[in-house]
Amino acid sequence: MEELNKFAPFLLMFVVIYFFMIRPQQKRAKQEKAFEAALKVGDKIITKSGLHGKVVELGETTVVIETMSGKLKMERSAISMEMSATLAKK
Repeated sequence: MEELNKFAPFLLMFVVIYFFMIRPQQKRAKQEKAFEAALKVGDKIITKSGLHGKVVELGETTVVIETMSGKLKMERSAISMEMSATLAKK
C-alpha cells in the first residue's frame, strides 16, 4: 500500500499531462490529416508561410497551387488548416 502512495503523485502528473497536452495534440494532428485528405481541385488555400492560391493539381503528398505569379508545387502539409478555413468562410 505504501508503494502505491509513493507513485500516486507521478501517476496523477502523467494523467494530467496526457489530458492537457498529449491528447489535444493528437486530436489536432488527426484533424490536419483529414483536412489534407479532403483538399480538392479548385479549393482556395493559404499556406503556412502566407501564400494565397488555388489548388490546380493534387498528388499523393504534394499539391500544385496557382498564385498571381504562377504555379507552385508544395507539400500538402504546408497548407494551413486554420487560415484556409477563414478564407473559405469569406
